[in-house]
Amino acid sequence: MKRRGIARSAFFNLRASTAILFCAGAACSVLSATLLAFFHQEASSKFSQRTLSFSERVAYQRAIEDVYWRHRIWPNERRDPKPSLGSVMSQAQLEKKVAAYLRDSEMLQRFRNGPITADQLQAEMDRMASHTKDPDVLREIFQALGNNAFVIAECLARPVLAEDLLRKIHDDCSEMIVWGGGADGSTI
Repeated sequence: MKRRGIARSAFFNLRASTAILFCAGAACSVLSATLLAFFHQEASSKFSQRTLSFSERVAYQRAIEDVYWRHRIWPNERRDPKPSLGSVMSQAQLEKKVAAYLRDSEMLQRFRNGPITADQLQAEMDRMASHTKDPDVLREIFQALGNNAFVIAECLARPVLAEDLLRKIHDDCSEMIVWGGGADGSTI
């Protein structure tokens, strides 16, 4: 009789564990689908219908940096309280970051004879949403950017995409450069 009770208990634990595992998987799928659906809520054609001023971009960059700073851990060894973002990152540093990604984007446009496209920005946002290690921080960044897909594309995805594309071009060019001579001793 006791043996049957133990068997039933193990059976129910297995069923409960399976149900919990299934629900956890479903929750992860829902979260990923929600993030991906968020990016597709605005048509990619809307990306090209609007522009952001330099000062707007700097303000959005500050909002992004503020989220990152809030999640940055302050070392226990430090006796002083964690300072505000404004005391560790100046307006000039924010402007320099924005100017750098705009310069990278412009360089790509000249090098490739065309700008970064809305489809490329959308693909980068999709990649971010599906590969994020911390969906809560990503969600906070979206909120800081007003949950506006255009702003997210321009101020979060564009800097990452421009840097990645430039790095790829640099790596491709580096592979083409021949350092040293050929088999007959000739050099380029």
